[in-house]
Amino acid sequence: MTTRAADHIREKLEQAILTGSYGDGVRLDELQLAEKFEVSRTPIREALQMLAASDLVELIPRRGAFVRHPGFVELVEMFEVMAELEGLCGRLAARRMTDSLLSELKTAEQGCMSALDDGDTDAYYRANEQFHTLLYQASGNSFLTAEAKRLHKRLQPFRRLQLQARGRMWQSMEEHKAILLALETGNAEASAGLLRDHVAIQGEKFHDLMAGYHAQPAGQGVEQMV
Repeated sequence: MTTRAADHIREKLEQAILTGSYGDGVRLDELQLAEKFEVSRTPIREALQMLAASDLVELIPRRGAFVRHPGFVELVEMFEVMAELEGLCGRLAARRMTDSLLSELKTAEQGCMSALDDGDTDAYYRANEQFHTLLYQASGNSFLTAEAKRLHKRLQPFRRLQLQARGRMWQSMEEHKAILLALETGNAEASAGLLRDHVAIQGEKFHDLMAGYHAQPAGQGVEQMV
């Protein structure tokens, strides 16, 4: 129950940070947040630790949690590296894919389709995350898998938010279908290129979405916190 509450709080705080409701350097007070979300401080602390793992919050001993907005250049660089890592995972996975992992990838894709039909971006992201995690595993390279997972976790808030861009879930689903076909047929170069483009587009959609948020009058385009 606590973890579920922490996930919900993390998503709401994540949204508020990325859309500018909390400015860079703002201190997030645990007690005030606990009152706002009507929970104990335990799930608040868990949520802040999750946000710290994505570098959206800096936890400073004896001082508290402070909002950290990544710079534009930093985000571009992270998405560039993520695109190359996923491309490499795709190239190796096409050569080393097992029947069991391919079956799991198809199941994850079906989860994405169900979420798409429901118009549920959060459910889509969870199924999408499973899809990519399985892909890393299918590369058969444990070091690459660990590095890809680490950066994926760092970019999680941005990859999740870009799904809110108009038409992005449909586009992502079509990209998944092409990726899965390339993996199934063992086409290593196609798998690498498709995955590289898939992540690069995510970065572009995120930047487009942020530009849209920032172009709106203050208070518009930002979801309610609770």
